[in-house]
Amino acid sequence: MASTDELSVAILRELSATPEASQRELARSTGVSLGKLNYALRALVDKGWVKVGNFSRSQHKLGYAYLLTPRGIEAKAKLTKSFLARKMREYDALREEIEQLKREVGGG
Repeated sequence: MASTDELSVAILRELSATPEASQRELARSTGVSLGKLNYALRALVDKGWVKVGNFSRSQHKLGYAYLLTPRGIEAKAKLTKSFLARKMREYDALREEIEQLKREVGGG
């Protein structure tokens, strides 16, 4: 994970799809340590983008659901748009570099 914004986007996307995911599952799916995930998730809660609610996973175990708030849904959209724009710029630059390398080696 390259940046805090990228991690935030990944977490918000995962929570949007599976709000009942555990922190361990979120850490695994976003590719970060459990400690880093916990820190990032707390920051999203502090910003008011994610709300934590209790629910019962079974009769003997209490779990949590991480729900996106309206502000969280809006933030997810903005961060995703910004992330996509940056990745498109990176893609265009990489594509141009590949074309230049092909020309240099006579392959294009």
